[in-house]
Parts: sequence; structure tokens; C-alpha cells
Amino acid sequence: MSSDHDPTVTVKDVSPRHAALPWIRFAVDFVPLILFFVVNGWLGIYWATGVFMAAMVGAIAAAKIWLREIPRMLWVNGAIVLVFGGLTLWLHNDLFIKIKPTVLYTAFAVILFYGLWSGRPVLKSVLEHAYPALTDHGWRLLTRNWGWFFLVMAAVNEVVWRSFSTDTWVAFKAWGVMPISFAFAMAQMPILTRHSQETDQQSTDGGATS
Repeated sequence: MSSDHDPTVTVKDVSPRHAALPWIRFAVDFVPLILFFVVNGWLGIYWATGVFMAAMVGAIAAAKIWLREIPRMLWVNGAIVLVFGGLTLWLHNDLFIKIKPTVLYTAFAVILFYGLWSGRPVLKSVLEHAYPALTDHGWRLLTRNWGWFFLVMAAVNEVVWRSFSTDTWVAFKAWGVMPISFAFAMAQMPILTRHSQETDQQSTDGGATS
């Protein structure tokens, strides 16, 4: 039988699980936040915190089942949500869930800057499979930029929860953080294109033939 048509490859490429992966990733990242916003408006911050904690556990389980892996950032985020959410419910004090993003963003920034200082950019170990052509200099730039982004977001979270109502803070967390993060990620695209090994190779080839 000819090997030009392999039904196994065809089935794998169009399998429902493979086709659903982008939606699973979206759900893992954003459904807990959306539920947090909805339940807060309906039943208040403490019910919302409980649902948020349960949703994070569900997101971790979904990642394990559907993605076959649990991203490191999801582990860290889930652990912090459970700790600070648990303190919120136990002590009946919403301060803990409000400072959770500050702690999370600061932890990410410290990890990134430590990796940069030690010469082992953490982002490279996490995202290298997605951007295999990015040079070491590109990884350093990306790590530095995201480190500063997380520090700024930690400061912004402090300003918002201290200056505005709980409902406003929840709305900002659900509908402000996502577009800000997306816009910042898009702003990093020039680094991905300008500092790729393919670009460097093309520049070298162009210089050699000129």
C-alpha cells in the first residue's frame, strides 16, 4: 500500500480534541475570571471568590485532560488563588483576594528578573517551543519587558483596589487586565520578528551576496 495517504495522520490532524485546543486554552485562561465577575455582580465578592477557586481547580483539571499538560503559570496562579481565596473566605476579609494579583504579578516579575540576572531567562524555558527561532538577545529583551509589565500591573492593581469600589475592581480585573495584556503582547511582536535566527540568517546571506 502506498504511504502517500496515511489515514492515521489525517484522523489525528482533524480529531475533535486537536481542533478544540485553542478553545480549551482560552477557557483555561479566561473562564475563571469571567465567572468571578458574573458571580460577584449576582451574589457578592465572597461567593465570587469561592466560585473563582473552584473554577481554577477546574481549569487545572481541564488543562491536564485536554492539553495533556499543566502550564507552570497556571500552577502558580492556581496556588495563589487557592491560598488567598481561602484566607478571604476563612477570615471573611476581601483584602486577601484583592491583593492576590499584586502578589502574583510581583512574583512573576521577581522570577523573570532573577532569570535575566542569572543568565537563564525563564520565558525561554516556558515558550521556546512556540518561538524556537528567537535569539538569546530576543529572549532577554522579551523577559525584561514582561518583567516591567508585571511590576506596573502590580502597582495598577494596588491603585484600583485602594481607590475604587469592589465592583469596579472586579470589573477591571475581568475586562481591563485582559485587553491590556493582549495589547502589550501584540506590542512585543517586533521583537519576535526582529530578533529571530531566520532574520539574522537572511541578513547574513544578504550581506554575503551584496
